[in-house]
Amino acid sequence: MYAAKLRSTKEYFDRSTRCLAEEHSDFCPSDGMLTAAQQVAHVAQTVDWFLEGASRPEGFDLDFESHGKALVKVTSLSAARDWLDKSFAAATAYAGTLSDEDLKSPLPDGPVMGGTPRSEIFEGIVEHSAHHRGALTVYSRLCGLMPAMPYMEME
Repeated sequence: MYAAKLRSTKEYFDRSTRCLAEEHSDFCPSDGMLTAAQQVAHVAQTVDWFLEGASRPEGFDLDFESHGKALVKVTSLSAARDWLDKSFAAATAYAGTLSDEDLKSPLPDGPVMGGTPRSEIFEGIVEHSAHHRGALTVYSRLCGLMPAMPYMEME
């Protein structure tokens, strides 16, 4: 069930943002905001962050300054999409390895989802991806593009 939800989330994200091309990599609506490439990379980074937080005894890495520094280096939408592909593939594979007992086991204590069932990371991935998918559709419109409807192909 979680693997299917992740596949749908990735498909919706890709469909909604595919109108953005490499030439839009550095598009940024305003100073201090992420570029289009950095938005996609941030989604990938956060998928990885959820997996890591669910798998390590100390829980989630809260060094957000470090995470931000990694994003500043991302300049290519194509490279960010490759990272996103790998991250969602890893999350989908991880979901397939978890037993019902694993899914119900609590996440490590801490300020982020501490003590909630491990399965909640998948909801976090879905919600976070949807948030940034929406932001990127705004970026697309600001670039004069028409993003596709995420939930089905339309002609």
